[in-house]
Amino acid sequence: MSANSQQPKTKSQIWAAEWVIISYIVFTLILMACRWDRLVNPAGMLWLRGCLLLAMGVLWLIYCWRPCKLTRLIRVTGLMILLSWFYSDTYEVNRVLPNLDHVFASWEQQLFGCQPSLLFSQVCPWGWFSELMCLGYVSYFPLMVTILLYYFLRRYEEFGMASFVLISSFFVYYFVFVILPVTGPQFYYLAVGTDKIAAGIFPDLGNWFLTHSERMAAPGWSDGFWYHMLDITHDAGERPTAAFPSSHVGVTTVMMLLACHTRNKTLVFSMLPFFLLMCFSTVYIYAHYVIDAIAGLLTGVVVYWVLRLWAKKMELR
Repeated sequence: MSANSQQPKTKSQIWAAEWVIISYIVFTLILMACRWDRLVNPAGMLWLRGCLLLAMGVLWLIYCWRPCKLTRLIRVTGLMILLSWFYSDTYEVNRVLPNLDHVFASWEQQLFGCQPSLLFSQVCPWGWFSELMCLGYVSYFPLMVTILLYYFLRRYEEFGMASFVLISSFFVYYFVFVILPVTGPQFYYLAVGTDKIAAGIFPDLGNWFLTHSERMAAPGWSDGFWYHMLDITHDAGERPTAAFPSSHVGVTTVMMLLACHTRNKTLVFSMLPFFLLMCFSTVYIYAHYVIDAIAGLLTGVVVYWVLRLWAKKMELR
């Protein structure tokens, strides 16, 4: 077993996934230093990074105090919980850069001759369809729990690999999001006006999202249970950031490939419907352009195999 193994010989060793997180924090600190005068809340951003490093330190101490399966699971779970804070923070970093939605909306128009995200809910207006789309989108976190628990309970010898691949895949996308400021239709369409979008007018908004974070309400059956769950999810952490590529599609692709790696047909076929719903729902609810979803699917495959090879090289268990 190598020195960087996820199940280290030395109790005090930092895990490979934690090194990825630390590298991401250093990367964003460098970007912050370069754009310090334009940041909206630099002191708060520094405080957040200090708190996140402290939380990681506490998880490390708990595991060092009593290294076992339970504290290992607590440590991995804690890192997964921290992901939501890192996601919201991508907005704090990338909103100082000029918005690029006009470029992506124009590409969408050139490829499809329309804006599929704007039309999808109009073509499929049924309440039951809306609920399926919302269910697919909010299944994101339950799918993470499912795949990690399966590896922990049934394939513990590969739990380190699975947790490394899953956690690190998020940060691959976060690296992209902080330097590629695309908000997605729910923010861009509202800022421009759907009448202009329908007419094929895609203005450059420049630094509009530096001070604006209003979004369109998701389409569909607003009285539906899963619609309300989607609304709660969006209110809790959605920001005008992280549209290209779709990390929802990308990370769910990674999870599906982790499921396929187990060769457990029950696991694969139980996750497959939610994966398919996810690919369509991101466009249906205005979260992404179609090109975002396609890029998420393609990059998800690449990210999975690169991280799997990296995990294999480090002999993660």
